[in-house]
Amino acid sequence: MEIKIQCGCGTKYKFDIEPLNGRMPVIVTCPNCGNNGTEDANQQIAQRHPAPAYAAAPSAPPPPSVPAGGGLRLSGVGQALSSLAVGESTSAPGLPGDSNASLLHRKTFVVKERVGMLKLTDAYDILDPATSQNIGLAKEEPPTWAKWLRLVVEKHRLPTAINIYEHEGQPPVLSIKRGFTFLRAKINVVSGDGRSLGYLKSKLLTIGGGFHVYDHADQAVAEVKGNLVGWEFRFLNKSGREIGTVSKKWAGLAKELFTSADTYVIALTDLSSTGPDAVSLLLAAGLAIDIVYKESE
Repeated sequence: MEIKIQCGCGTKYKFDIEPLNGRMPVIVTCPNCGNNGTEDANQQIAQRHPAPAYAAAPSAPPPPSVPAGGGLRLSGVGQALSSLAVGESTSAPGLPGDSNASLLHRKTFVVKERVGMLKLTDAYDILDPATSQNIGLAKEEPPTWAKWLRLVVEKHRLPTAINIYEHEGQPPVLSIKRGFTFLRAKINVVSGDGRSLGYLKSKLLTIGGGFHVYDHADQAVAEVKGNLVGWEFRFLNKSGREIGTVSKKWAGLAKELFTSADTYVIALTDLSSTGPDAVSLLLAAGLAIDIVYKESE
């Protein structure tokens, strides 16, 4: 059954699903803002397939025999649920088993900047869009000398580093590092074990802002194309197809007026044409938007 949903944020998405007992077998979320669309999907299922009246069941054929070795053949919804259980991806937005996946195996993140007055460094909570549970932490941890030099020098020109932790108190799973910046920022992306994953280069002549994304072999793998007026950014692969978005989420009037804290939704929608480090590079690109463009305001 094809389900079509229009989220309150304006995003339209669709997917195929086989209902279980007249309802969605899994939770579905908007690929853009992360809002839960499960109830909307349930309503569509109920409209198309109303609950049947109970009647005497016709005689049924004998159950299929269990294959030797105790295995059980699954199909339809059973197969879909078993795929989710072992972490296989599905084609429906919001359906991958993100709730149990490790941080860098997810496709959608809510990045919420922590509020603070007169702070020298930034910190960001990384949340699950479906449950609002904290799934990670990004902390800006520049060299001590660079941290205090921010009192007299614009901080977007100074070196900095953001370390991304899945669990506070444990080693980072990803780091993004920026050196001295004059005209064009370069941000290196490093895995938790110190392996270079690639780098981002800010665009030199651009109206909307953005980056070119390169892998560890200096090969261009994606482009981050921006709109600084609305704080909307699109991830495009080498052929120009959209593979993800970064959008600024409204945080409430008082917070917007009196602090510089922001909330972003990073959604990766199509990674079929990207490499194994794509999630790390694009998550880094989403955070880099903040440290490159917002700091220079």
